[in-house]
Parts: sequence; C-alpha cells; structure tokens
Amino acid sequence: MLAFLAATLLAPLPNSVLPSSGAAPLDARADMTMRPSRRAPGITVRIPDPAPAIVLPPISGPKDPKRPLVVIDAGHGGHDPGAINAEHGWREKDITLAIARAIRTELLKGGRFRVALTRDEDEYLILQERYGVARRLGADLFISVHADAAIANPQARGASIYTLSEVASDREAARLATRENRADILNGVDLSAQSSSVSNILIDLTQRDTMNRSAQFAKILEREAAPYMAFLSPAHRFASLVVLKSPDTPSVLLETGYISNDEDGTTIRSAAGQQRIARGVTQAITVYFARMAGR
Repeated sequence: MLAFLAATLLAPLPNSVLPSSGAAPLDARADMTMRPSRRAPGITVRIPDPAPAIVLPPISGPKDPKRPLVVIDAGHGGHDPGAINAEHGWREKDITLAIARAIRTELLKGGRFRVALTRDEDEYLILQERYGVARRLGADLFISVHADAAIANPQARGASIYTLSEVASDREAARLATRENRADILNGVDLSAQSSSVSNILIDLTQRDTMNRSAQFAKILEREAAPYMAFLSPAHRFASLVVLKSPDTPSVLLETGYISNDEDGTTIRSAAGQQRIARGVTQAITVYFARMAGR
C-alpha cells in the first residue's frame, strides 16, 4: 500500500503545476548515487551520498546487500558515562558497548545478517548521529542498548523496551517535512523535488508504517528474549526519545536492566549475562525478519 501511494504521489505532474523551486534537475545534482527503491519496486531513485565529515562504521557479515542490516547502538560514551552505580563504579557506557559487541558476535554466527555498531569504542555521539548512521547505511532495524537507573528505588530491576510515541512521531514528521533542505530519503523515495504537501503525506505514511514495525519487533523481542532476561511489566513502553526518531528505520531502545540494582548490574556487566542478552536479541531478530519475509 505504501509503495502504491508513493508511486501515485510521485507521478509526473504537468508543467503548469510543478513547483517553481529553481532547483537544478536531479540528473545535474552532485553527490548522488543511484539505488532501487526498497518499497517501490521498479523505481530507481537518487540518494545523496553521506556527508564527507561523517565517517560511517564498517558493516560486518555477508557481502550480500540483500541480507538484513541491523545497526546496534551502544548508548552514551565518551564524556557521557550514562547511568552510574557509584558504589561499584559501574558505568552505563561501558556496559552498553560490551552488550552491543556481544549482540554483533551472536548475530554474525549464523551468517544471515549484516551488522554495524554506531560506536565500537568509548566515543561520544549526539543522538541524531546515532539514528543518522542507521539511515545512511540503509539499516533494516535499529536497536539502541541502554541500562536504566532508579536511585530512589535500588530494588527496581528488569529489562524494558521503548518505541516511539504517536505524538512524538507527528511532531518529527512535521519538523522533517518543513526542513529547508528536503533531500531526505524515506524508504528509497527522494523527497527533494516534492512539494511540502506531498512530502508531508509520504513522511506521515512512512513513519506510521515504521512505528508499526517497531512495535511488532518490540513484542517479538519481549516474547523471544524472555527465557534469557527478566522483563518489567509492562515491558513495552512508549516515549518521545530522540534516538528513536528515524522516520524510515524500525527502531527500539532496549533497557537491559537497572545498573542501580546490584543483582541486575552484576548480570548485565558479566560476560555470561551479556551473552544471554545477545542470544535473546538474536532470536527475536531472526523471528522478526522471518515474519517480514513472509508478508
């Protein structure tokens, strides 16, 4: 349905109703690469190359570009330590990086997925850069890994999964549609030459579809990872989190446990605990993409 609407909305308009933006023809634009649309088969679109200042991380796994690409984001880093357990000196940024690496290792074992980490060292990234990496790489799924903290309640423990709220989605769609430079690519559709109204419709349709896919994965993650890690109840929650605001990449934020809780903290910082989390996440990813392939 989304591909049909996109193709319909992007159908050539008569010259009399084309916007007089003064922009150069697409064929004359620099820094563009050609790539088939992912959700509108048969349509080839021009996609801006990543800005030279942004260094994209390497992709590990099979060289086949048809294999699903999963981007794992280790929360915090650099001068931002994230949550801290002051008693033991545990830092969220260290735990999330270790878990992200463990998930990558587990995902690569079967040879079915391609994997990239937003950071593979102790480095600071702003939130937009995190989901921006996933978008520029053309990721099929984005998972941001975190560890929660409840200083007032050291007994609080358990994992949780966040997806973007409806209100936040609408605001982000509006912001994206009114940006001065509309060279954004949504599911392989170039919006740079479209009117604001057309861009608005496509962005809204795309982001609603993305939110649905994110919620589907969140449910699968809770069910498939339950044998490997304890979840809060309810485990699936909604929030206006910037890191989840990619309009065209299904995204979840996984709080792996409470660093403020000694039992949770000990588990998520141990190699055995990190491997269990990795197995649960990998199982969920496997089921998710099997379902997507069957749609």
